[in-house]
Amino acid sequence: MTALRLSALIVARNEEARLPDCLASVAFADEVVVVLDRSTDGSAAIALAAGARVIEGAWELEGERRNTGIAACTGDWVLEVDADERVDAALATAVRETIATSPHAWHQVPVDNYVGDRLVRFGWAGSFGTTSVPRLFRRGAKRWRAQRVHPGLDWTGVEGPKITQGALVHLVDRDISDMLRRLDRYSTAKAADLIAGGDIGTLRANVRRFFSRGFKSYVSRKGYREGGWGVLLALCTGAFPLLSYLKAKLEPGKHGGGP
Repeated sequence: MTALRLSALIVARNEEARLPDCLASVAFADEVVVVLDRSTDGSAAIALAAGARVIEGAWELEGERRNTGIAACTGDWVLEVDADERVDAALATAVRETIATSPHAWHQVPVDNYVGDRLVRFGWAGSFGTTSVPRLFRRGAKRWRAQRVHPGLDWTGVEGPKITQGALVHLVDRDISDMLRRLDRYSTAKAADLIAGGDIGTLRANVRRFFSRGFKSYVSRKGYREGGWGVLLALCTGAFPLLSYLKAKLEPGKHGGGP
């Protein structure tokens, strides 16, 4: 029986500092495809030197650039990895074992989230972070929707069991200030999506979401076990939809909704 081929897909923009470690972590794949969105640094040269196939272009929507990368992969299975992530050795082994035997279309993989040097295990919730992601899939099984931030997914086929060995190491934020800057970027992009969709929601509904999402992060997802970090995650998780709404409502001209 011919062994199934694995493509590793990396989508990045101006990530020359973090790209080498990411590329090294996916060297076990049969093919590496790197999609560079409006990159002006040395990312392309770094990827080419590592033996990756590079696709350069400009995509306004995250979903579009990720779908471009998926379409370029030639493996039977695809593993999506961001430039700020690394596949540890145990996960690499588990991915190979999974694709060799799985009858399913896709699998969740575990994520270890770091803020600086601290591993923050609890409190990730909503659109601000997660402890597992659906990144391993058969080619043709996954399609991203046309949105700017955290686009939705359309699947073909049946989900398999979550991989439990190893982790995708996610260097999610450098420090607290970086976390707050990410909240600002995410909410700005989400405001544009809300305006483009024609329904930004209501203040009352988003105030409720602030409290319900914060509660989910701090209590249901056990953010309290992280001390002050859990409080920060709860605040950011709750604030994301509320800030997105307020930007779309109060400053539509800055987000594609007016003159």
